Amino acid sequence: MAYKTIYKEVDVEVDMSEFDTDELIEELKSRGADYNTTGVDADEMRLLLETIWHKRRLGNPDYQTELDRLIYGVLGKII
Repeated sequence: MAYKTIYKEVDVEVDMSEFDTDELIEELKSRGADYNTTGVDADEMRLLLETIWHKRRLGNPDYQTELDRLIYGVLGKII
């Protein structure tokens, strides 16, 4: 018996509150998407970017710590 997979797009509204966050993250990972869910929040990201910008504007080359935190917070990767 041969099986065929058929894909059909349908227009259906889904209530996302029906899904657990961990289930959604696992689904994304199973599709090959790897998101850093423990990263910096938007306010902290903005603060880090402003700190980096301010230090660079003043010619202060010592912004590596903030840059590393931002990279880890967004990408989940350590240099």
